[in-house]
Amino acid sequence: MSQTKQQTKQRILQTAMRLFHTQGYHATGVSQILKESVSPKGSLYYHFPGGKEQLAIEAIEQSTVIIATAMKSDLDFYDDIYTAFSHHLTSIATKFEDFDKTDDFSTIPFGLIASETALVNENIRKSCEKTYTTLEAIYEQRLLAAGYTSEEALILSSTFNILVEGAVALCVTSKSNAPLLNVKKVIPLLLKRAK
Repeated sequence: MSQTKQQTKQRILQTAMRLFHTQGYHATGVSQILKESVSPKGSLYYHFPGGKEQLAIEAIEQSTVIIATAMKSDLDFYDDIYTAFSHHLTSIATKFEDFDKTDDFSTIPFGLIASETALVNENIRKSCEKTYTTLEAIYEQRLLAAGYTSEEALILSSTFNILVEGAVALCVTSKSNAPLLNVKKVIPLLLKRAK
């Protein structure tokens, strides 16, 4: 694929990721994606023959890689487990400091698309499920490295994922990072009780 075609595909994917994060899957139209990505009409179906569904799945996959990389970086930044998880939540929360001016949602979990498509699109649901499994595994590995048992790490990784996804949904709704900062406050309590 030529560099120009690859750039067009990336522009379409990045635009779709941003719109799916902010508007959801159903509220985002193909025409809007093409217009905002400044891409010719035929390019979407050239790069994504499966249409909007394929685009969504590839956007989820690309978003997963970006989020997973950011998570690993956040969680590995500090040796202390409390500080590492606190740092991770702060990194996500900073995206919501000035919500109306934010246009980079690449490292923010994507509960909106998961919740609105889970019952109506099995392929997108499976892609979201795979993402959640990947993200929980990152939490789990960090907890295991900090000395938690397999059972503790499994329970806590799922709990952290649930807390982050729920807090992000509330951050979007309230246009505030307060929900993530509240989750940050309970991290030491959760980690302490598990030991």
